[in-house]
Amino acid sequence: MDAFTLIVAAALAALTMAASMGLLYLASARQACLVDWTVAAALFALSNGLGAIGLHQQAGPILFIASVNALHIGGHFGMLAGVRRHLHLAPGWRWGVLLMVAVLAAHALMFARGAPLYRLVLFTPFVGALNLGAAWLLWRRSERAACAAHTPLIVLQVLSALQQVARMAIMLAYDGHPPGFLGGDFFRTSGALAMLVYMSLATMCCALIVSHQQTLALRRASLTDVLTGWLNRRALHDVATRDFRRCRRNGSAMFFITFDIDHFKPINDRYGHGVGDAAICHVTALSARVLRGYDALFRIGGEEFAVLVVGEHAGNVGAMAERLREAVVAAPLTVEGMPVPMTVSVGVAALDAHDQKWEDILSRADVALYHAKQNGRNRVSVHGRDVIGRGQATRLQAVVA
Repeated sequence: MDAFTLIVAAALAALTMAASMGLLYLASARQACLVDWTVAAALFALSNGLGAIGLHQQAGPILFIASVNALHIGGHFGMLAGVRRHLHLAPGWRWGVLLMVAVLAAHALMFARGAPLYRLVLFTPFVGALNLGAAWLLWRRSERAACAAHTPLIVLQVLSALQQVARMAIMLAYDGHPPGFLGGDFFRTSGALAMLVYMSLATMCCALIVSHQQTLALRRASLTDVLTGWLNRRALHDVATRDFRRCRRNGSAMFFITFDIDHFKPINDRYGHGVGDAAICHVTALSARVLRGYDALFRIGGEEFAVLVVGEHAGNVGAMAERLREAVVAAPLTVEGMPVPMTVSVGVAALDAHDQKWEDILSRADVALYHAKQNGRNRVSVHGRDVIGRGQATRLQAVVA
């Protein structure tokens, strides 16, 4: 396959990527990185399209060549910008524009106006740096759940940088005229072939990242309460089952703290459901500050919540529950400039040697919570200390000692 055909094929592959990324963005994903990758692919398509025109017409004015190279480097910068935005960093497109302008200006140098080898030596480090920068960011900043989806693009970016270096090394080794099967139009043919492969694989790599991101978002949504951002009952089952098995296996302590908002119905009835929702969000925000560092925060009912604590001492868990209660008392909700005092009742229960499932602990925590509400509200009750189950006094006293 000759250089012209490969360059045209690479341009078509870039257009395919641009269309794919654009359609993905418009269809459902709405992930801003897709816009960056669409622009990157469009720049690659323009670069290869101009390259094909120049090769077909045997035209080689320096401004034409400068435009091809500037667009090519802009495309690689667009790939990096998309990675940065995917990782919640600023894409930095103004730097990309400045880089493209600098590439255009560099062609005014006598060095760049010479043989293609000189331009290859001048611009390859920039392309390699952009490729490796994208790979390094994905490697360093990826969450564990996203590593598998990021790996193909990391590998592709590294291989792209390596092929650029290898192509430059071959050209330098033979002073721009590789012999034998490497000769002829090696400079353009190898570059076009590499770009064709790169664009074909980049489309799949970027689509994989976006698809995986959507899958993670859907999973989080299925496990998260929309109003508070806390985990829901479905997540409670998964997390508690896992932790219960681990604690039974290695003998670690496991606790449930349950709490709900006192006199919540009168708040709803007097102020309306909007204020009721605000009250729930207010309490969970205050609680999250006290419980910072514990990810197992659950909304298990309308105004009822649970916290799963593993590996702590009973005294620390009791103190944590008390701090939670105090935090809510100290910060009333404000409605139309007027404070609305709020309190919570809290129940605490620990893993017992005779428990067969995590629901046994939660059930005892609920009993303790009910005890707190029956004895004046705005208090913490610990199962085994404040409330004793039938036939459990000796055993539960030992747990909370």
